[in-house]
Amino acid sequence: MPDEQFPAQVKIVEVGPRDGLQNESSFVPTATKVELIRRLVDAGVTYIEAAAFVSPKWVPQMADGSHVLREIERRDGVVFSALVPNLKGLEAALEARCDEVAVFAAASETFSQKNINCSIAESIDRFAPVVERALREGARVRGYVSCVLGCPFEGEIDPLQVARVSARLYQMGCYEISLGDTIGTGTPLKTRRMIEACAKGVPTSALAGHFHDTWGMAVANIYAALQSGVATFDSSVSGIGGCPYSPGATGNVATEDVVYLCNELGIQTGIDLAALVDAGEFISSSLERSTSSRVARAMAARRARAASMQR
Repeated sequence: MPDEQFPAQVKIVEVGPRDGLQNESSFVPTATKVELIRRLVDAGVTYIEAAAFVSPKWVPQMADGSHVLREIERRDGVVFSALVPNLKGLEAALEARCDEVAVFAAASETFSQKNINCSIAESIDRFAPVVERALREGARVRGYVSCVLGCPFEGEIDPLQVARVSARLYQMGCYEISLGDTIGTGTPLKTRRMIEACAKGVPTSALAGHFHDTWGMAVANIYAALQSGVATFDSSVSGIGGCPYSPGATGNVATEDVVYLCNELGIQTGIDLAALVDAGEFISSSLERSTSSRVARAMAARRARAASMQR
């Protein structure tokens, strides 16, 4: 049984097909993206960020978003979402039958300027008609806040600033606010302080954690967030991806590692770890690199030892 301080169940938002692949220099074939999503769904993943309807000039990897969303198999209980920066992107996402869309802001003024060429306040004002239109069309909207535990340009970020941005997005109509440690410098204590600040303006049930593992703290930060009552986490299969506008940032926390942590704590995720590892091996092989998941590597080593003993 899980300790009483932890949620009984955790929702995992798989961001590999979008956030994980968006930085790849070589175009990943549409068929590969569709196959990855199929394998993730087969593993029990029910929330998948599948595409981004942004300018292909800036993110060419996401140029086939409409094709991906049209070709994936739709299943009951599985939610597919896409990142949208404006009304044009929203219209494309709705046409491609997205269940949800996401908008993105930052807790750092400098990062906001370098990422989307406007201030934080201007970015939120721009998203207002997007959120309004999406809700009118019956699509839920998720809000991202970047640099919640540090900025590559400004350094430390005041938790109160994170709380202000989160509250604005929530008041605007975003049903969930994903708090992103974009450069992966966060620590458990800073994570708990940041969540405590945000929870004053947004219900804890509407907060999600999005941690990068640059400094090896992602799983520890998730543990701290669990202790604070957060029950939704973004992660990327095989730990693929990072942030193109954050110099030096490494990948998202691996979904395999998050599921393993939850399993060991007795927290339900609905995801089959072995099948998830297989999905991670598929995309790692497709990208011609080793997995970044420590759990996947450990499981592979254990299998290899068992096989050698049987010879």
